[in-house]
Amino acid sequence: MELEREAVSEQQWLALLAGRQVGRLVYTVGALPAVLPVRFRLDSDGSLLLRVPVTAGLARAVDGAVVAFEASELSEADGSGWSVTVLGHATATPGAGTVHLRCELVTGRRLAAMAAAE
Repeated sequence: MELEREAVSEQQWLALLAGRQVGRLVYTVGALPAVLPVRFRLDSDGSLLLRVPVTAGLARAVDGAVVAFEASELSEADGSGWSVTVLGHATATPGAGTVHLRCELVTGRRLAAMAAAE
């Protein structure tokens, strides 16, 4: 499987995200990486609204911190697909069970289909 680089705008990557419902929130706890699968939606202002069980520990870990978010779509049939990564500052709202992620850097990669075995 090879990652394909291409000229795709930030808005085009965000449009791919808009079609998904589940991604991964990446943050740190005690300087160690942590990954949490979360439901999300693209907000009207272009930011991400993550639906998470915002515990006190998670709120402390992400509130005001720079975090990463990743979502992807991959074909089981041929291995093709895409992956989008968002970096930005997070704001946790414990009572609402949400994390608001301002999209400060949006990048992505397409995965080329795997060649058929000969």
